[in-house]
Amino acid sequence: MILVTGGAGYIGSHVIAALLQSGYEVVNVDDFSRSHPIIHKNLEEHFGIDIPLYQIDLADARAFKELMKIKEPIDAVIHLAAYKFVEESYEDPALYYNNNIPILLHLLDYVHQVDVQYFIFSSSCTVYGEPDEIPVTEKSPLKEPVSPYGHTKQICEYILKNYAVAYRKMKVVSLRYFNPIGAHPDIMIGEIPTGQSKGLLPYLWQSVDKTLPELTIYGKDYPTYDGTPMRDYIHIVDLAQAHVASLDQLFAEKINSSYEVINVGLGKGYTVLEVINTFEKVVGLDVPHKFGNRRKGDISAIYTDNKKMKELLGFVPKYNLEDMLVHSWLWYNNYKNHIKPWIISL
Repeated sequence: MILVTGGAGYIGSHVIAALLQSGYEVVNVDDFSRSHPIIHKNLEEHFGIDIPLYQIDLADARAFKELMKIKEPIDAVIHLAAYKFVEESYEDPALYYNNNIPILLHLLDYVHQVDVQYFIFSSSCTVYGEPDEIPVTEKSPLKEPVSPYGHTKQICEYILKNYAVAYRKMKVVSLRYFNPIGAHPDIMIGEIPTGQSKGLLPYLWQSVDKTLPELTIYGKDYPTYDGTPMRDYIHIVDLAQAHVASLDQLFAEKINSSYEVINVGLGKGYTVLEVINTFEKVVGLDVPHKFGNRRKGDISAIYTDNKKMKELLGFVPKYNLEDMLVHSWLWYNNYKNHIKPWIISL
């Protein structure tokens, strides 16, 4: 039985879907503070099963006692529950330090108590800060993070590394995500961003749908070929499959070290303008847009060398940028009556 924290969130729901499709049994822990119950319901309806759900605020001091009430025997934990918005972390850094770090500590207390051996952590490419060279690899230096959010991910990685060293029986994999976009090809789950989200796709949806007059591109003077920021985008389903591949390798005892970090990305950089142009090409709709000032916390460019992911996990991404954008748009059009109340304030 696999415990997934934040399993009703964007990433967590796709991880649960991938686990169920691979034959794993799942327990979902989510407090729904930044997720929607409809996602958990959609998963249950799609797979025709009841998924055990525990509504727990993992940052609360009582979280450990609540976790100990979980009835199912847990073999591994995939930890995805955290606040994740760079701009919000600048506005309220205490919110991030008081949430992301205590959640991990409470969860590790639980893991140690019930003797869970395998732990997969949701990390981020933000741990690299503004890289000196791209593509980045797992050996690239962790520079000073450009946001409090990125700093919490660095701190959590150090905590996990020290924990794995101290408790040799435990094996930890930190997956450093690049930029997940898209939606499940079956259009049963996808992104329902909250008002804190500053992601590209929700703004793109709304500009095309005329909910917003136009999409703002933050900065046109970056040192990229067209002046807009460059990122490594990965389909959300591929990201979810990387978790399953990590779990498979852990259970097969093919990951030997107590602590591993693995970059999870497509291995190619796309600028914001490239994403917009690709969307217009594959969907056939114009994206009204304008240029604005740079945002605090945005770096110029980052993408990964995903060689370690391919070799250690035996995993190769299936979907390209065109797939990501088409699936994302299909999801929005199928569920926009549910999505719009959440993102109207973006």
